Amino acid sequence: MIINVTEFLGQLRIDLQTLEFWIEEEWLVPGRSGGAPAFSPVDLARAQLIRDLTEELGVNAEGVGIVLHLVDQMHGLRLALSETLKTRDSSQSESSQSESSQSESSRSE
Repeated sequence: MIINVTEFLGQLRIDLQTLEFWIEEEWLVPGRSGGAPAFSPVDLARAQLIRDLTEELGVNAEGVGIVLHLVDQMHGLRLALSETLKTRDSSQSESSQSESSQSESSRSE
């Protein structure tokens, strides 16, 4: 789902100047659709976090950058862990299948 700038601003209840600042700071990196910024639901969730940090919690720009960096690291680590667990589970499954085949072969001899 692609969200255009007007819809994005309306859903967040922020002004264009604020959005432009967030993009300039690279807190948001929208895609492009016909040369115009195009936002995803993930961008919307990230923007809601930025808004909450700045408006509700009073976090300054430097703090927002730090929080977003930490969130990005956490998501990266979570993805890496998920991939590691999938690889491990796949290896264990192949190993147990191999052991089952070997044990069946031993019994039939």
